Amino acid sequence: MSRHRLLTYNIAHARGLTLHQGLRTEAKLRAQLRKIAQLIIKLDADIVALQEIDENSRWSGSFDHLAYLREHTGLEHAVFGLTTRNAGRYHLNYGNAVLSRLPIAHVENMPFGRGKFGEKGFLFVELESALGRLPLINLHLHHSSRPQRLRQITRLMHFIDEKRAHRAHLWHTLPLVCGDFNNPSHVPDATATLLGYFEQDYDYTLLPKAGRTFPSPWPQRAIDYIFLPQVCREPQAQVVRSLLSDHRPVLAEFTL
Repeated sequence: MSRHRLLTYNIAHARGLTLHQGLRTEAKLRAQLRKIAQLIIKLDADIVALQEIDENSRWSGSFDHLAYLREHTGLEHAVFGLTTRNAGRYHLNYGNAVLSRLPIAHVENMPFGRGKFGEKGFLFVELESALGRLPLINLHLHHSSRPQRLRQITRLMHFIDEKRAHRAHLWHTLPLVCGDFNNPSHVPDATATLLGYFEQDYDYTLLPKAGRTFPSPWPQRAIDYIFLPQVCREPQAQVVRSLLSDHRPVLAEFTL
């Protein structure tokens, strides 16, 4: 048996509570990322799923934020899943990412669209654990459109079905799913749809059970979640009080 700590965190391009990352200097962006790295170390996270993280974007200092966090957290393994890539005039490259103490054996990046700005998507990785491969999906859904979110979550469910059919023989568990869902779980929207999908054939736990994540200074909504399959025993989760982004991170601990 092994104990793991999974953190999901929308870091908002390292802008903190500033209105826009373009209003911050590169030095302040780097300082913000160091604070995020210190939080990750303090929480002793083994696996970190990040949303709204920049690879090399003009509006956020033109440097690799994931490489910077990797350096300052000591988490050896890292991979990007860019959902927006625009090398032209605006030079914006950002999306989702995973930082991990466990080696990353397999990666698939799935943007939901092909637009130049603001695209969402999910990053699928398989981590090498002592018990076998640990599949993880890091997800970011549309922020304002319920129909868009429902289409996106349907695409994710089809993806999971396909991967189960072709790769489940490599896995120790069904996929862990986490990220910024941009909708609460108690309304008929994408989060509830995914929970219903999992409950048809599998026994998943939706975390956190209580607590709100957005906006971070005075949270009004729970929109950041972690779905854990039954094999993840003794699950515990908390919404972490932090003002380093407009979202609060969610930390889950479990035993495999």
